Amino acid sequence: MPPGKYGMQEEWEKEGDQAINMDFLLPTGIFLKFPVSRNDTIKNIKKMVWKNARSEALFCGLGDPDGYVFTCINETAEREELEEESRRISDVRPFMCVLRLVAREGDRVEKLTNAQISLLIGKGLHEFEAQKNDEVNEFRTKMRVFCEEKAQDRQSLPWQKWMEYSFPCELEPCCSLPQSLKSKNIKKIFINVKFEASDVSSSVDPHDQPLALMKSALKKKATVFRLMRQEPEDYTLQVNGRWDFIYGKHPLCQFKYIFSCLRNGQNPHLTMVHYSTITKYQEEQGRMCSQVYKSRSLSRPPPLPLKKVRVCKSSTNNHLHTKVLKSSASKPHVLPPSNHYCVSVVPLQLVVQAGLFHGSELLCKVVTSSEVTVSSEPLWNQKLEFDINVADLPRMSRLCFALYGVIEKTKKPRGTKKKNKKAVSDCPIAWVNTMVFDYKDQLKTGEFHLSTWPDLLNPMGTVEKNPNVDSAAELLIHFPNIRPHPLYYPPLEKVPSPKRLHKTYFKLKEIMDNKNYTEFFEDEKELLWKLRTEVRDHYPESLSKLLLITKWNKREDVVQMVNLLRNWPDLPAIHALELLDYSFPDPAVRSFTIRCLRKLSDDELLHYLIQLVQVLKYESYLDCDLTTFLLERALSNRRIGHFLFWHLRSETHVASVGLRFGLILEAYCRGNIHHIKLLTKQNEALGKMKALSDFVKLGSQKVTAEDLKQCIRQESYLEALSDLLSPLNPSIILSEICTDRCRFMDSKMKPLWLMFKNPAVEGDMVGIIFKNGDDLRQDMLTLQMIQLMENLWKKEGLDLRMIPYGCLSTGNKMGLIEVVKNSDTIANIQRNSSNSAATAAFNKDALLNWLKSKNPEDKLDQAIEEFTLSCAGYCVATYVLGIGDRHNDNIMIRETGQLFHIDFGHFLGNFKRKLGINRERVPFILTYDFVHVIQQGRTNNSEKFERFREYCERAYKILCRNGTLFVNLFAMMKAAGLPELTSFKDIQYLKDSLALGKTEDEALKNFKVKFNEALRESWKTKVNWMMHSLAKDNRP
Repeated sequence: MPPGKYGMQEEWEKEGDQAINMDFLLPTGIFLKFPVSRNDTIKNIKKMVWKNARSEALFCGLGDPDGYVFTCINETAEREELEEESRRISDVRPFMCVLRLVAREGDRVEKLTNAQISLLIGKGLHEFEAQKNDEVNEFRTKMRVFCEEKAQDRQSLPWQKWMEYSFPCELEPCCSLPQSLKSKNIKKIFINVKFEASDVSSSVDPHDQPLALMKSALKKKATVFRLMRQEPEDYTLQVNGRWDFIYGKHPLCQFKYIFSCLRNGQNPHLTMVHYSTITKYQEEQGRMCSQVYKSRSLSRPPPLPLKKVRVCKSSTNNHLHTKVLKSSASKPHVLPPSNHYCVSVVPLQLVVQAGLFHGSELLCKVVTSSEVTVSSEPLWNQKLEFDINVADLPRMSRLCFALYGVIEKTKKPRGTKKKNKKAVSDCPIAWVNTMVFDYKDQLKTGEFHLSTWPDLLNPMGTVEKNPNVDSAAELLIHFPNIRPHPLYYPPLEKVPSPKRLHKTYFKLKEIMDNKNYTEFFEDEKELLWKLRTEVRDHYPESLSKLLLITKWNKREDVVQMVNLLRNWPDLPAIHALELLDYSFPDPAVRSFTIRCLRKLSDDELLHYLIQLVQVLKYESYLDCDLTTFLLERALSNRRIGHFLFWHLRSETHVASVGLRFGLILEAYCRGNIHHIKLLTKQNEALGKMKALSDFVKLGSQKVTAEDLKQCIRQESYLEALSDLLSPLNPSIILSEICTDRCRFMDSKMKPLWLMFKNPAVEGDMVGIIFKNGDDLRQDMLTLQMIQLMENLWKKEGLDLRMIPYGCLSTGNKMGLIEVVKNSDTIANIQRNSSNSAATAAFNKDALLNWLKSKNPEDKLDQAIEEFTLSCAGYCVATYVLGIGDRHNDNIMIRETGQLFHIDFGHFLGNFKRKLGINRERVPFILTYDFVHVIQQGRTNNSEKFERFREYCERAYKILCRNGTLFVNLFAMMKAAGLPELTSFKDIQYLKDSLALGKTEDEALKNFKVKFNEALRESWKTKVNWMMHSLAKDNRP
């Protein structure tokens, strides 16, 4: 077929409500052809088929419409059954304008659910079945049973407990009011409470619990309207216009909504909801679940048989060996070593290197094959033997193969008498990893086809094969049969505890107290191992150090370590999280870690969820404790489930984790059938946002804001972008898009600025920025850290008025950012107060004058206090995290006075450079116009500035005390593949900024030096801002 465009793809990309001529093939053999609207649903089209078929022959041969389903060939050239009949034909996008009507086969409810899940997770479930992989099949079966049982248990909960799952409380980290609110001496708070047909206002103490408020409201209602007395226990409180409920034994001021109202001087507006309304929601969800589970229970497969275990005896002293047979690499493209110039040549020889690893530890010497000449199928047929006995293999041993090209380049001889010299260099071509034991604990035997990944040897990389087999080199390897029967990894027998030693405690204390220990001398390793019981009893948080010095290639030591773990005291999360790193792959260690993490509250788990999803990439098998733990918690708290879904969904396009993440998403959907509908609506809205973004960015002509609004006004866009829950916060309802307030921003990726309103909340608008083309995961990580910092400060009674706005990656280089209303950039404020861009950055009165214009005299002091607190918080946060690119368009101020930073494209000390010169030469941004605001415009107001300095120092000390937590969370993010966070070297900046290993006094002394430097060198920041303003100034 000649090159060109085929099918209907261009037609589906058009906008509007044009009619399209469709062909319909009926099971009676009749052919129909008639026009349909692009926005017609499959259900409507089916009705039209039945209407047109009435006048055709053999109509009586057709039965009930529900007994049939349309099929088509989709964009990926696969046959698809259109079970989800609420979809539009323009969303289905058949390859050709042909729909075939066929009789339904099998269970309709099951098929419809499968179709909905496939559409939602972006992967057809048939892809999982096509794997023909026993591990995949057993994982799907086990997780489906587990998740469906969780869902059925949930439906039998009392209504109060069911609320804790569906509408978990949104709480502040501590239950006491911050000092800024205590100073206002708030003794009573007026709350407007709405009933079905009436409103009352109640005055309560902010520290009262919700039950007290409901009692007061019901009493007032009964008095005013002379009604029968009702029980407050039969009610709950809902925030007007949101899926946010106020209940439980928490003080009212701890609920985020009421806390925000107190801070902003507003009266909260709540609705009293009777429990019968809640039980209706519960019953509705129960009906949806029971339909699916009932239809499946009739065809549920029998439980998996128990495996017959044959253990490999400790006397198996054979060395492990494998045979590398051949490769399918046909003149492979050679990648030059990074940062080295490489002449484009074809390698003369190919060689395979194999290493045996346990986590990051090399268990024995790397083995190298002989060199073979490049051909269509390079053949080695060579045995590679490793210097380790099979009996000593740790359970999580992995074989790491690397394919290299051996390049020979002839050097020019210096003298005529000398022969030509040949320089030999290796260029990495590909790598692939595989486990030595399979998911059933059995030592692998037989031949394995391993599709490789491009680049260097990567022991911490995935053990999955590259699914892109057409573009990947393939290695064929053979694991021999060591015994005539299968060999399994044996259970670890119990051993007596080692004898206690008392003479070397001093040296042990010295090792344990040094937090920066990463490498140990041999005598220190020996001492730690001898005193392992003392480490458990007196330094349990140093478990990671003991695990790192354990000899995992020696079975006796492994047995000792695993037995020790059985009695190891549970660790706090701050230390347990570290053990999910790829350096600790042993199943017993990871089970122990999950045991510790089970004590996390739901709010704490949400704080660490991004990292927990990333370390799933280090798991060697699909069925693991971490996966089960995350699914269990997600099915017990829908807010956790919401964010787990999006963190997984945003990376399903990544080949190395697409299968694992897709399977976990399927399992979650099986356990939460009702949530599929809500998430699908969000997914559809994101699809429309991407279409709008492509229209703005890729249009052949220059697109205006009016063109964008015209596009949004189409019926399909208005419907998709209304009545959904915000992916950024599932408590917020995006009821109706405000087309007239929508626009796109004037930056490279043309982000969409979308505004939504909620009729239930008068005047309240919600703004969302949709970005397409930028990886938001680094912004998401930075904002997570700022949120964590704020929580730690609040727990210590320090509220620094931070604004960790919402940010969520939803797919490949796309995502959402929360709009912070009533705010502007410092650059705009400075430019609008000056006639010249060159002098705007040096106008120290601009910020203070702007705050004065937004805050009348009685509110100005409060605005300056807000500025002072938030400026202190962001000074400390940006210094600790090493945030770069801090120009005046990346710092904003709200009209209330809160300062906040945006756009975190550079962190961990990766500051911007131009022409090899570092443009950012200060530890953090503290300019004299900031100081001018803090000092209320008076140069002699040193008291205010000293108070600001105290805020900074106090905030910094709190972070230093929690430094290990930040380091561990960043270390877990190495798996994300962020350009500025790939190794432990990148995290060294964080260790230095948090002064790990130093006393609090030493840390504070260092911070004071940095504080003075930031103030002293702030003129350099102003020059940088001036250059930025000149470059961005568009004024004539």
